[in-house]
Amino acid sequence: MTLWGGRFEEGPAELLWRFTVDHSDRRLLTDDVIGSQAHAAMLAETGIISSEEGAELQRGLVAVLAEAESGEFAWSEGDEDVHSAVERRLYELIGEVAGKLHTGRSRNDQVCLDLRLYLRRATEERAVQITDLVKALIAVAEEVGDTVVASYTHVQQAQAVPLAHHLLAYAWMLVRDLDRFLDAYPRIDVSPLGAGASAGSRLPLDPSQTAESLGFASVFANSMDAVGSRDFVAEYVFCCAQTMVTLSRLSEEMVLWAGDEFGWATFGDAYTTGSSAMPQKKNPDIAELVRGKTATVIGDVTALLSLQKGLPLTYNRDLQEDKRAVFHADDTLALALAALGGMVESAQFHPPEPSSMVTALDLAEILVARGVPFRSAHEAVGGLVAGLAAGGRALADATAGELAAAHPQLVPEDLDALTPAASAAARVTPGGGSMESVAKQIEQLREVLG
Repeated sequence: MTLWGGRFEEGPAELLWRFTVDHSDRRLLTDDVIGSQAHAAMLAETGIISSEEGAELQRGLVAVLAEAESGEFAWSEGDEDVHSAVERRLYELIGEVAGKLHTGRSRNDQVCLDLRLYLRRATEERAVQITDLVKALIAVAEEVGDTVVASYTHVQQAQAVPLAHHLLAYAWMLVRDLDRFLDAYPRIDVSPLGAGASAGSRLPLDPSQTAESLGFASVFANSMDAVGSRDFVAEYVFCCAQTMVTLSRLSEEMVLWAGDEFGWATFGDAYTTGSSAMPQKKNPDIAELVRGKTATVIGDVTALLSLQKGLPLTYNRDLQEDKRAVFHADDTLALALAALGGMVESAQFHPPEPSSMVTALDLAEILVARGVPFRSAHEAVGGLVAGLAAGGRALADATAGELAAAHPQLVPEDLDALTPAASAAARVTPGGGSMESVAKQIEQLREVLG
């Protein structure tokens, strides 16, 4: 069934049908029916249709909604899109009065409404999932206790930090991802119903009524903008992509941690895979696939931005292509959050102690605290490190004599500072890598999530 046959003397060619029909909007079925219920109620309330006609439409739509929610809705190959499918089924259930449903409405504002209903719900669901992953990271951070590892710059050991501090860095990234979804929500939460094809209607429609009944916070201000813009879709997909990038960064570390060269973590059997050839392998495939799938979601953002860049107002059929991109991005993120969350929760951490070379900055700062210019302190400690490294020794292997030779203000007691645990314990910077900071961050994160 199509919604536009009156102008045409012959039906669509099979090639036209195959090229223009896209069934990806079928997942909007429930949203389409709920939007139609609100529209039918408004038509009856404003007197555009009779109360009897409105009641009959509602009777049919209730039946269609039940079929949609139970998975029993029967699609037809002749359904051009979700909107025509609903109207076709309504005709089957209640007869000619079904033709009243599209009064004062266009597929242009209808599909935009469906997308906004879908994205509003999806935003809430992703927010819950991101929150759950942050909670999982907090729980793991508490489990690892005061375990100290090396932080890395340029993929080289840099400073000693609590492992919990490292894990909570990703919790804070995810909190910002959560904030982006919540910030986008008001721009999604705008009802376009009543904008019609492009310029509204001469019928006394009441967009505010449909918006209120559907729980929207606001109503469109410009009908052409309402049906011709998809920036809210692109913004949602960007939120998905940025969250996937966060997950991809965490995944990259999890892949490294699982390797023998790092040996930081072992992940549960239920969240790893084996090799078809090598019996010893235990592969972190979830993390690797999150990395790979992130590339495809970034592509979805690019597709949506490119889709909009040359469109004149108002609606153009190009916009049909937005749904596959948004559904793919949303589905990918939803599954990635769930799978990676399970992998994180299954982790057992057992990182080796970092090299005492990670305390080099501590030694320089000890000199700074004694009035030595930082550049001089840096040079003195750098010379000490170079000499030790040349002999295959670490900083903890230095002797009191070697300290004094490096700089006269270094004393034997300073050798006590040259362990990773002492380095982390001595750190005082707010938000820095100390156990006091970790405890404060966990408190702050719980307040944010609460």
